[in-house]
Amino acid sequence: MPVMVAIEAEHVGKSYRTEGGDVGLHDLSVQAEAGTVLALLGPNGAGKSTAVRGLSTLLSFDRGRARVAGHDIRTQAREVRERIALVGQSAAVDDQLTATQNLVLFGRLRGMGRADARARASQLLDQFGLSEADARAVRGFSGGMRRRLDVAASMLVRPEVLFVDEPTTGLDPMARRDLWQILRSMVREGTTILLTTQYLEEADALADHVILLGHGEVIAEGSPDRLKSMVGPPVIQLVFETGAQADLALSAIGRTVKGAVLRDLRTVAVDANHTDVLARCLEALRDVSASPIEVSMGKPSLDDAFMRLTGHQTDAPEEEA
Repeated sequence: MPVMVAIEAEHVGKSYRTEGGDVGLHDLSVQAEAGTVLALLGPNGAGKSTAVRGLSTLLSFDRGRARVAGHDIRTQAREVRERIALVGQSAAVDDQLTATQNLVLFGRLRGMGRADARARASQLLDQFGLSEADARAVRGFSGGMRRRLDVAASMLVRPEVLFVDEPTTGLDPMARRDLWQILRSMVREGTTILLTTQYLEEADALADHVILLGHGEVIAEGSPDRLKSMVGPPVIQLVFETGAQADLALSAIGRTVKGAVLRDLRTVAVDANHTDVLARCLEALRDVSASPIEVSMGKPSLDDAFMRLTGHQTDAPEEEA
C-alpha cells in the first residue's frame, strides 16, 4: 500500500522587499508523510512563518507549487482548509468567554450542531486536562492552559494536517512538555503536524524530519540523528570549578589534542575522534592545577548541528506579515 504524502511542496517562495533587501521565503521544497512530524527550524526571519502561512492558504506564494492533504493549495484552497487546522503564535481564543464557550463557538463555526459542539468540547477539555477549568473565563488561564485550549480548538474536527507556529514560545518547561505530549498523541491518531520552532530541544523531541532554514533557504535537512551526525564525532566535555581552571586546562589539553575549545566559561570540549582522546586529556591535566569536577561524553546535539550548519545566523531581520 503506497505511503500517503500529506504535505508536498516544490520550490515555493514568497519575498518581501525591505530597505535591507528581500526577506521572506526564497526556496523551499518539502515532503511529509501522513502521520509524521515535520519541523521547520531556524532563527527569526528564516522564512518559517511565511512557509506556514503559504501552505495553509493564508497567503499566496510568489512561485512554486504545493499540495496539502492531497489538494492543490492554489486551485483547491477551500478543500485544503476543510482538512487542516492552524495554531498560530498568538492565542485565537476569546479571553472573555469560558473554556467551554470558546470550544462550542469554534464548533458552531465549523458547522456542528449545538449539542454535538458541547459534547465534543467536553471530550476535548477532558483530553487536554482542562475539564476542571471548563467554566472559568480564559483571561484567568496560565500561558500553558491557554495554549492547550488553542490546540483543543483546532481538534474540534480532527484535521488531517495541523500547522503549529512556534507552539511553546513563552511557556515554562512543564507546560512545554505537556503540550509535546498532546502533539504526540495527535500524531498517533493519524494527524500530520508541521511545526515551526526556534527551540532545538523541541525539534529533537518531536520531529521525524527537520528542515534547517536560514535567510529564506534550506541549509540542511534530515532526521534529527542524521543532522547531528553531519556535525562530527562524539564530544567529550570537561567541566571545571572556575573559569581560570578551564583556561589552564584548555591550554594544557591543546598542546596534545587538536580542536579543544571552551564551550562556556567552565567547560572544555574536545572531539572524541580517537579512542584514547579522554586518556590524553586527563594525562595533560596532571601537570596543571586543574581537575575536572565533571566529565561526560555524548553525541553532538541538534544545537551543535544548528550552529555548525547555519553559521549561528541570529541576526536575520524579522519576516513581514
